[in-house]
Amino acid sequence: MTTLLVLFHSSHGSVRAMANEIADAAEALGANVLLRTFEQRDAHDIVVSKDDLLACDALAFGTPTRFGMMAAQAKQFWETTSDIWLKGQLIDKPACVFTSSSSMHGGNEATLLNLSLPLLHHGMMLLGVPYDVPELLQTQTGGTPYGASHVAGASNSSTLSETEAKICRSVGQRLFTIAEKLK
Repeated sequence: MTTLLVLFHSSHGSVRAMANEIADAAEALGANVLLRTFEQRDAHDIVVSKDDLLACDALAFGTPTRFGMMAAQAKQFWETTSDIWLKGQLIDKPACVFTSSSSMHGGNEATLLNLSLPLLHHGMMLLGVPYDVPELLQTQTGGTPYGASHVAGASNSSTLSETEAKICRSVGQRLFTIAEKLK
């Protein structure tokens, strides 16, 4: 069975909503999904371990934008993975990134690129959102070729637009499909 690790940090719930859409889409196709966070924020959260990275066949990684960068909790975790990096244990695993910001120009694309950096250093194969996803051309809020995104607005709404949710689902489906082909 193909195992997909959906690894995220969420402050106000929007990145969690995106993670759930990605996970649900992959599960519907038959994936074994590991939903993990960097810290326990509620009773249902399971904190990621390096073993989760090693066990997965594919990774979806997301945090809110922090001035165009990933959340500190995520950066702190990736800084502990040099032993995995030295052994090349994530090389050729497919991965994608996702994020949320409070404004349309709040750094979503910069954050998606920043989230990509540790994955590229680990030799992972980065998947974006191709333009055959029709919602990418229709979005008035989140969604970029670099990855799924959400614009929460000043109220930090965790409710995804239908377009944002569809983009997240397409990401989960694509990541699972590619991981299956690579097994």
